[in-house]
Amino acid sequence: MSITAEEKSRVLKEFATKDGDTGSPEVQIAILTTRIKTLTEHFKTHKKDNHGRRGLLKMVAQRRKLLDYLRGKDEDRYKDLIKKLGIRR
Repeated sequence: MSITAEEKSRVLKEFATKDGDTGSPEVQIAILTTRIKTLTEHFKTHKKDNHGRRGLLKMVAQRRKLLDYLRGKDEDRYKDLIKKLGIRR
């Protein structure tokens, strides 16, 4: 499941560090979090979708790697981001 273009542009505006920013860790993590939440809702009704579940696990692992990278680079940015997204450490 993917997110709509409007949802993606909203996330970009909210988490971008500068104008036209699409590659910063904050933006990538926010987009992955939005996609993860969408897929989580999908699995509440489609319990046997194991192929999609594999994709979800890959996204969660990618987000974890990006969060670890951000924590290593700048602890304050990491803490602000997880607070804004409402995810746990």
